[in-house]
Amino acid sequence: MKPDISTSADIRNLIDTFYTKVQADETIGFIFNEIAQVDWSQHLPVMYSFWEFMLLGMQDTYRGNPIQKHLDLHKKIPLKIEYFDRWLSLFQATVDELFEGPTAESAKFRAYSIAEVWKPKFDGPFAVK
Repeated sequence: MKPDISTSADIRNLIDTFYTKVQADETIGFIFNEIAQVDWSQHLPVMYSFWEFMLLGMQDTYRGNPIQKHLDLHKKIPLKIEYFDRWLSLFQATVDELFEGPTAESAKFRAYSIAEVWKPKFDGPFAVK
C-alpha cells in the first residue's frame, strides 16, 4: 500500500515528480520550457505553497494572479483544451504512482476542477481572444 499525502515533503515529492514529467512531455513540455521559459527555482516553491494550502490546509503565501499569467501566456500560444487535458493526465498519473488515500484522491479531484474551470477560459466559444 502506498502512503497518502500528509506532509510538506509529500507535496514536494509530488510536485517535483510531476514537473519533471511535464518538462519532458512531448505535448506540453515545450510550453513550459520554450514559450513560458519557466524559472523552476521560482515556480516550484509557488506550487509547493499552493498545494500545501489546497491539500494540507497550510498557510497559502501565494499572492499572484494565476489567471493573468496564463492569459499572458495565451497571447504567445493558444492554450488548447488538449494541453489542459495532458496537464491533468500527468498530474493524476503522478499522484497514482506515488500515493493513495483520501488526500491523494482530493489532489486528483482538485486538479480536475482546476482544469475544467480553466479550459473554457482559453479554448472554445467563450474563450478569451
